[in-house]
Amino acid sequence: MERIERQQLSAILLAAPDWARVGLTMPDEHMRERAADTLAATIIEKLEGRSEPDVDQLRLPL
Repeated sequence: MERIERQQLSAILLAAPDWARVGLTMPDEHMRERAADTLAATIIEKLEGRSEPDVDQLRLPL
């Protein structure tokens, strides 16, 4: 396995669904687990190059 650059990982995390990023801070253990699973799946999909943009994810102007 090749090394993942910090910038690449940061970009992947920022591309993850917002609810999953916020979900890591929730007091509910089940919600934190779901959020962590979603973030992990996002990272794996992006690194393997098989993810497509989520049509339900809103695009916000930068």
